[in-house]
Amino acid sequence: FVPTPSLDLQVSILFAAMPPSENSQMSKASMDIDYTQEKFSHFDQGDYGIDPRDADTPDNWVPRHPSLIRLTGRHPFNVEPPLTLLMEQGLITPPALHFVRDHGCCPKLDWDTHSVAISGLVNNPMELTMPQIAAMESITFACTVTCAGNRRKEQNMTKQTVGFNWGPAGTSCSKWTGVRLCDVLKAAGIKDRKDGAQFVCFEGADKLPNGFYGTSMPLTLAMDPNRDVILAYEQNGLRLTPDHGYPLRMIIPGWIGGRMVKWLTKIIVTEKESDNYYHFFDNRILPPQVDKEIADRDGWWYKPEYLFNELNINSAMSSPAHGEVLPLSTSGPYTLKGWAYSGGGRKVTRVETSLDGGATWDLCELEHLPPSEAGFYWTWCHWSRSVSMQDMMLAVSSEIQVRAWDESSNTQPNRLTWNVMGMGNNPVFRVKVHSCPKESSPDGQLSIWFEHPTVPGPAAGGWMVKPSVDFPVGTKSITLPTPPAGHHQWQNELTGNASYSPLAMAKKDEAVIPPPPSVLPVNPKLPDGTRVISMDEVARHASDDSAWIVVKGKVYDCTPFLEEHPGGSASITMNAGADCTEDFEAVHSTKAWNQLEDYYIGVVGTAPAGSASKAAAVEDLRTLDPKKKVGVTLVRKDVISHDTRRLRFALPTDKHILGLPVGNHFFVNATVDGKPCMRAYTPTTTDDDVGFFELVVKIYFKNVHPKFPDGGKMSQHFESMAVGDRVEIKGPIGHFTYLGRGSFKVKNELRSCKKMGFICGGTGLTPAYQVIKQALKDKEDSTEFHLLYANQTPADILLREELDGWAAEHPDRVKIWYTVDRVADGEEWAFSKGFINDEMLKAHLPAPPADGEDSFIGMCGPPPMINFACIPNLTKLGFLEHDYVSF
Repeated sequence: FVPTPSLDLQVSILFAAMPPSENSQMSKASMDIDYTQEKFSHFDQGDYGIDPRDADTPDNWVPRHPSLIRLTGRHPFNVEPPLTLLMEQGLITPPALHFVRDHGCCPKLDWDTHSVAISGLVNNPMELTMPQIAAMESITFACTVTCAGNRRKEQNMTKQTVGFNWGPAGTSCSKWTGVRLCDVLKAAGIKDRKDGAQFVCFEGADKLPNGFYGTSMPLTLAMDPNRDVILAYEQNGLRLTPDHGYPLRMIIPGWIGGRMVKWLTKIIVTEKESDNYYHFFDNRILPPQVDKEIADRDGWWYKPEYLFNELNINSAMSSPAHGEVLPLSTSGPYTLKGWAYSGGGRKVTRVETSLDGGATWDLCELEHLPPSEAGFYWTWCHWSRSVSMQDMMLAVSSEIQVRAWDESSNTQPNRLTWNVMGMGNNPVFRVKVHSCPKESSPDGQLSIWFEHPTVPGPAAGGWMVKPSVDFPVGTKSITLPTPPAGHHQWQNELTGNASYSPLAMAKKDEAVIPPPPSVLPVNPKLPDGTRVISMDEVARHASDDSAWIVVKGKVYDCTPFLEEHPGGSASITMNAGADCTEDFEAVHSTKAWNQLEDYYIGVVGTAPAGSASKAAAVEDLRTLDPKKKVGVTLVRKDVISHDTRRLRFALPTDKHILGLPVGNHFFVNATVDGKPCMRAYTPTTTDDDVGFFELVVKIYFKNVHPKFPDGGKMSQHFESMAVGDRVEIKGPIGHFTYLGRGSFKVKNELRSCKKMGFICGGTGLTPAYQVIKQALKDKEDSTEFHLLYANQTPADILLREELDGWAAEHPDRVKIWYTVDRVADGEEWAFSKGFINDEMLKAHLPAPPADGEDSFIGMCGPPPMINFACIPNLTKLGFLEHDYVSF
């Protein structure tokens, strides 16, 4: 345990706090945050960068380990690590490989502006900032966090539940640091039970279709200091990462992860349990005869006796791994390995394995972490058992079983009991053992190979097979005469997050075959009246205004369902205009498949040559594609200054345009030091420039800025590129588009103004530069532009020659003003010095609409500039939130 200031000191700190209203305003102002800042460097623990699969999701700012197995498609992010990789980390799991359960996107929060409100049945309601929380007495301890749906895919292979396919790695263990919930409640003056205080409710910042995620726990448990319930802000000695609740989350040892609310914003003491939607309709174990229809009809969701809080006893086997091949000539014993845990702080006292179908059991060696000071075991244990090859042969054509016991003599059932949510699944874990002839073995040796019950996610694999016409009841054990080709590559494939499994490879020929190409014209009808739609046409419906998807060769118009979708509209629009069969199958229940048919509009077909519309031909000349990356080649590099370069990239042909709406940006993807790297850029060219685009970039060299000794990854990659080198681009993205002649769209809302102001900092100039450049090409565009451009020194000003040229050539339409942090001694400087303030804005930007001016303001620059200089001073001058946008 790590002591810090006493409770008396804590209370004095709390009441010297900033007023709650100001804290709330700061939190709201932090929604647009530059996560490339050094203070967020701990987000990327492993230097993995942004996964390209997240590029067009709301989580395109969150670094993630590429080996995590995605269980629900690209978004939301629900993942577990490969089981063998999890076990290789030992008893303490790195955050990058810790499982993740997200219901939606990660909220964009900042330690410096985040706060949590304590209210309800307390005498001193308060709002605590993160520095105030961190100043309180903290404790550090190891705790296993486990998803309630761990091992759910075994249930889904018996009968489909309402949940997605967790494998056996939806559990992890880390060291958590935070302040006891009981200390926080005491500081807030918690009321007595006689005053009605019975429960503590929690709410997070993750806004979901049915409100913010929340749940509750009994007050008696929350106030017991021995139970170690904490508000956690560190994981393994570093501040939390976004996927694990940055900057603050609950840790409730011995309970399921679904009660440990992430991105914590509210703690409310109440008389009754939480009335949050997700408290009632998640994390319950209902009787096996109760399906969803019965649960909805008869109110089973509201019966407290079926809440799933404390974990139940469970175990799984990691070695042998699924698909592992073991030559019989192996010398020495083989070591079986795995994990086991129980809930409520109960110690796992024994783990047993059987090689003869459960007739006899042998004890395993256990590796535990120390208990808490109060004697509770909040963590899993790892188990192992050495088995001779002679004994291993006993299991051939049978199975290896494992089960665990805890100190209350709880053990795992022999067979699973289905429940509609698929939670708490904990039957004996069984690994099938198959013989492998010489001709099918690596190195031509007699071998045996192993098959787990399932593989995580939507991929086929494992000995459990979902019931179908062939297998109408229960599960079916499939014994393949030989392991399929490529079985010995399983470990490598699994690490690479592939969907490979022995069973999947054996059944490859049974995969869904796409419909054959059609020779029918665009949008004809089949004899039965079915509409035939080309993929080119589907691709043109990829927005909030029109969202078409393809699932198993059928086309669906999901536009009417965007607002109703339980996962939010982004889950549909990110897949719109494309075939999303894999993502749809990964997440959706039978009910969702039935609902999908309400939006059916036709089948996929291919039009003959020459039948495509003129609009389709134009689309074909647009380089950017929001669904895939396109390669472009560096053809020119100009040195503008010691740290600024102009880069020209050739498009696929000299007739192609970039296809970027004015004011938008796109992602540049490259491999840097062997790892994927992705950054957003706005070019200085427009779609009037055919065959190429140009970027003006500032190079952030190593060992120049003391806070960023490594410099900028992508900018230094640009510097290292030679003419002829290639990168990949993907887009467009952005929520501001200039349409011309004062008209523009902000988040799909059509707007207009006569005077447009821009506040830009550093490389944030480029969106404003592109808008002004495009507008000046149109003689009918009379929009007046005002640019206030902030930099560190005059030498840092990008494209100054062009900016000054515009101001001189169009003095009535373009007003340019600069401000810098510092000017060298003796250097002449006719503009402002210092940070942006209200006087600067008043003098060099148009007046607010509240003063009768038809104006709008766009901002692009470092988040501190936007949040603490621009927005507060715009508000001071009378601008409303509707009157400005941050690019």
